[in-house]
Amino acid sequence: MDEVLTAADASSNGSTSSQPSILPYNLPLLSAFLSCALAQFLKLFTTWYKEKRWDSRRMLGSGGMPSSHSSTVTALVVAIGLQEGTGGSAFAIAVVLACVVMYDATGVRLHAGRQAELLNQIVCELPPEHPVSSVRPLRDSLGHTPLQVLAGAVLGCIVAYLMKSSS
Repeated sequence: MDEVLTAADASSNGSTSSQPSILPYNLPLLSAFLSCALAQFLKLFTTWYKEKRWDSRRMLGSGGMPSSHSSTVTALVVAIGLQEGTGGSAFAIAVVLACVVMYDATGVRLHAGRQAELLNQIVCELPPEHPVSSVRPLRDSLGHTPLQVLAGAVLGCIVAYLMKSSS
């Protein structure tokens, strides 16, 4: 009698006692989320080191060291490359996404943050009776320096590699 091999049998590598999990293990997704969370957590310490004060709002905000956006997309790229190889379309899409995100972080968002700083300074110098003088200041911590993006990318590579090594 011929046996039929299903996809579930093939992925279990011959082990007959595999336990079904509630959530499937997705290395790229878990690496990306873990890397993002770790980068956001590290911003607490880099802010303390730079400004000598604890600011828990940095964990949820954009900008700062390291770039969580860069960390996330780089972890995604590396995890896909390690899991599926670099010849597939998923890897190509992830690389293009990473390039766009990191370019945006150092380009458009960084310059928008610098413009917000200048606008806030101009508004502060207006007389109190001016209608714009009471406007809430713009957020000026939007983008990243190239060093912050590089640090996020290195963190993403490390997280993805360690996640792949531990699985």
